[in-house]
Amino acid sequence: MEVTAQGVPYEAFKDNEYIESLVKELQENGTNVVVGSLDKLINWGRSNSLWPLTFATSCCGIEFVSLGAARYDMARFGWEVARSSPRQADFIMVAGTIVHRMAPVLRRLYDQMAEPKYVIATGACAVSGGPFRNSYHVVKGVDQIIPVDVYLPGCPPRPEAMIYSIMQLSRKVKVERFFGGVNRQQKQADFLREHPVEGVNDAADFNTDGRQAPVSDKQ
Repeated sequence: MEVTAQGVPYEAFKDNEYIESLVKELQENGTNVVVGSLDKLINWGRSNSLWPLTFATSCCGIEFVSLGAARYDMARFGWEVARSSPRQADFIMVAGTIVHRMAPVLRRLYDQMAEPKYVIATGACAVSGGPFRNSYHVVKGVDQIIPVDVYLPGCPPRPEAMIYSIMQLSRKVKVERFFGGVNRQQKQADFLREHPVEGVNDAADFNTDGRQAPVSDKQ
């Protein structure tokens, strides 16, 4: 099954093995014909209308801002609705350096986002700490704070690379099981439990059984 996004040929994408592993997982588990058809329809809509959270801490944020300008025009793909409220956003593109004092803020923003939610680690600083990796004040990768779906290297990555990373996220959304839970490799509640952040109470945003409380303002 060839999963594409925004009309880009399947061969033009890298990391197709990962997407194919998700497809294989869905095929092995099986699904109802009606539910599977609804999944495909809903995920098609979701993958073509991903709303980013307005969030940037460093120079990568300038590159992300340029996506909304005329030259790159991310409105062509349905991504232009950048939200100021985390409860109205589909994904957060961590654009810039995350210091330890900023870590609780980022974790709290992630907790406040409604499911299903996604994360793109943008730039070397967000992926691994970048040139500040050996310093005392920078988090060595945001995957120590929140689960990451797509890693985008570069210092800073060009706008074209950012568009490509969101396309990769769109492909991942297309092969998810919307009904019955998303097919993440690790449950979100387990990740948050294994990666505690000082000053953040994740339980305030989650039910006792690990499911996120049903809060969403998105219309």
